[in-house]
Amino acid sequence: MLISNAYAQAAAANDPMSTLTGLLPIILMFVVLWFMMIRPQMKRAKEQKAMVAALSKGDEVISQSGIAGRITKVGDNYVTIEIAENVEVVMLKPSIANILPKGTLKTLP
Repeated sequence: MLISNAYAQAAAANDPMSTLTGLLPIILMFVVLWFMMIRPQMKRAKEQKAMVAALSKGDEVISQSGIAGRITKVGDNYVTIEIAENVEVVMLKPSIANILPKGTLKTLP
């Protein structure tokens, strides 16, 4: 009885299908992780990079820190934003969160 059980276990351990079946949940979890987290994050990063590349003088923007203003100068890595009359702030381009529609700054309190 014990010998036949030992042979049955050895035969099952060498089965290539059991190895694939054991790895299937891990592969499935990676595929779900890819489509639920990694792919959308890459898409958002691509959109942010395109938005930063499209910044131009006169755009109304809001920074990640919540500062709203109008772009007065655009450099390679930096933008100068006028946040009030005669008050300008220099920021890194990637710190711009959104481009606002024209005229938004006039409606803000």
